[in-house]
Amino acid sequence: MCKSLNTILWLLLLGSFNVAASPGQLPQPFSASYSLHSMGTRIATMKRSFASLESGIYLYYSETNTDGLLALLRKDQIIEKSTWQFTEGQLQPLLYSYLHTGGKKNRNVEINFDWSARKITNSINGSSWQMPIQAYIMDKLLYQLAIMYDLDKGMNKISYAIADGGKIKTYDFELVGKEVVNTPIGDFDALKLVRHKSNTNQKTAIWCAKELGYLPVKVENVEDNGRQTTAIIETLTGSPVSNQ
Repeated sequence: MCKSLNTILWLLLLGSFNVAASPGQLPQPFSASYSLHSMGTRIATMKRSFASLESGIYLYYSETNTDGLLALLRKDQIIEKSTWQFTEGQLQPLLYSYLHTGGKKNRNVEINFDWSARKITNSINGSSWQMPIQAYIMDKLLYQLAIMYDLDKGMNKISYAIADGGKIKTYDFELVGKEVVNTPIGDFDALKLVRHKSNTNQKTAIWCAKELGYLPVKVENVEDNGRQTTAIIETLTGSPVSNQ
């Protein structure tokens, strides 16, 4: 799978303009699908869903498959899962998994967050190692749902510590304005957020629609070489908004 596609899959899925923070509401269960395009060509489809499980445990799920002409050349599939709990007003990861099949080499990742032992166990293709846990840590899927929750709280500056490849990385987002985004399911007033990757020209822009509980309706990733990949929402079942 191309580098741009892999990057935008990690980044898909921040507050309003200088609005005082409020308690915020968790999104309601929903399922959304996106189409991914590069250089004017459809290259993949992605489905995202959020569900409440038993005993206060939640699941955020993502499945991506190559599509269009790219699917004629290779049948890539990426499945990500984040099992988590809501503790003291924070989304707290418990188990993250990532499985990429169909490429030159399958990749199987599992990250276990043991809050009682204060440690994170990383496993990649059968090799495991540990590192200390820290407060407010996120996994590479859950933080995308956390954006929606933090937007609902009215936050205007958001930064996440992400457990990624045996390291703790920081993802900083900048609010740059408001734009109307045209999608197959309607036009939305959205906040535009940008993340710049350190020491590169790579950047990712995310458009989050307020009326959909700040669900991302468009994501655009630009690589160092100028290659652009865009994801746009195509379907939505259920509503992430708590009061609907």
